[in-house]
Amino acid sequence: MTNTVATHEAFEHPALFYRTEQEYVDRTVSFVQEGLDLGEPVAVAVPGPNLELIRTGLGPDAQAVHLLDMTVAGRNPGRIIPGVLRAFADAHQRGRVRIIGEPIWAGRSAVEYPACAQHEALINAAFEGRPVTILCPYDEAGLAEEVLADARITHPTVVARDTEQVSDAYDWRSVLTRYNEALVPAPDAAVFSFGPDELYAVRVFAVKEAERLGLAGQRLGDAELAVAELTTNSVVHGAGQGTLAVWAAAGQVVCEVRDAGRLSDPLAGRRPPVRGQIGGRGLMLVHYVADLVRMHTSDEGTTVRFYLGR
Repeated sequence: MTNTVATHEAFEHPALFYRTEQEYVDRTVSFVQEGLDLGEPVAVAVPGPNLELIRTGLGPDAQAVHLLDMTVAGRNPGRIIPGVLRAFADAHQRGRVRIIGEPIWAGRSAVEYPACAQHEALINAAFEGRPVTILCPYDEAGLAEEVLADARITHPTVVARDTEQVSDAYDWRSVLTRYNEALVPAPDAAVFSFGPDELYAVRVFAVKEAERLGLAGQRLGDAELAVAELTTNSVVHGAGQGTLAVWAAAGQVVCEVRDAGRLSDPLAGRRPPVRGQIGGRGLMLVHYVADLVRMHTSDEGTTVRFYLGR
């Protein structure tokens, strides 16, 4: 495979298009081995079956690699940048860091995919100027053509058939904008409008509805915590009021908070707050406890929707 590691201090974000299991193993193992030979810290975050292929292909060298099952660590795409990529890169700040990240696989749902595409776009903003290489594999045989087309837009280069080429479609901001989709609550959603005096009441309402819809134990606590963070943000940053909606869909409980505020930082909830920073932790916490987070922001306001499995 063509060397994808820059010799200068710049971020590299190639997409790897593969067709067969053997092609996947050959190219990913070569990429990892090259990093190890150069003395670079290497992490691999891919779906479980692919993780085992790479582990087996590396043999004893697998012990030198940080291995993560992306279906667990990155189930919520919004958690991947802070919890997987930044967590590893920030822990190794001397020299170049090399990562394989496979956030999109054939089992991803249509509800999850927009957040996945936005994640791939936002990687370019999160690591701009940093000496990090993140290789993102895409299964040409198992993924829809629209997904592969988006990969060409979110990655500046594409590796396929042993060659690496500059993508003439690269325009990550357009993907970020396209998937900033308006979110409409379910018609049977239970709704609660709140202001500064109703923060406790809206939390109680959320817990009652989530419990009625099947959440219990830690999942119920996660719902309460996430709703508390989002509704407080609405009061502090979203014109002092907002609306909560709760409903069930496809085996999950869905909570949605909307207000009149606007998110100006596209990495909000994905950028780890710096020491001493006031605010910025609430939305990240929601990303960590939820199975999926979808967001929409415009001049009219912001909607944050999160999903919790029952």
